Amino acid sequence: MSGLCVKEIIVVEGKYDKIRVSSAVDAVIITTDGFRLYRNKEKLDLLRRLAGERGIIILTDSDGAGFKIRNYLRSALGDVEIKNAYIPAIMGREKRKSGSAGEGLLGVEGMDNETIIKALQMAKATPFERSSPITKADFFEYGLAGGSESAKKRRTLAIRMGLPPRISANAMLEAVNLLYTRDEFIKIINSSVE
Repeated sequence: MSGLCVKEIIVVEGKYDKIRVSSAVDAVIITTDGFRLYRNKEKLDLLRRLAGERGIIILTDSDGAGFKIRNYLRSALGDVEIKNAYIPAIMGREKRKSGSAGEGLLGVEGMDNETIIKALQMAKATPFERSSPITKADFFEYGLAGGSESAKKRRTLAIRMGLPPRISANAMLEAVNLLYTRDEFIKIINSSVE
């Protein structure tokens, strides 16, 4: 992994794109799952919230489908600031595929680390230093996992943080690491105890 740590949430099309980008930069990367995003209200709501908290960088393929998804996101996310990262249109096919894609262009998964980093830098990605993450051990310590009252405590805290009330411990852990620094989360926990 490179030394580039990106503050914004990077939105890519699929899981192979996510794997590729995560090998180039340290960032939170969310997939659209292609056009399934159009019917996924929960993911759109999450992206809106994350865009407001951390900002969004859209990094889709350079083909027609990639631009449709990019345009849909711009429209669906409303007035939030969106940065666009573009990969070059290079003819070819990804190694895992038996044939080339519809337009014959390499997608995000076919790019090398240097190209991905350059695309993010050109999009003015915000470098930052990540704080230490909130861990499952923290959840145990604060009674949010592993105890008889854990589900009740999680539900109360989830409502307070604007998360779904029935969120599981693992899903909540992922969400708080996306939305809050360790210090912010501990402050929320301590203020809910008072």
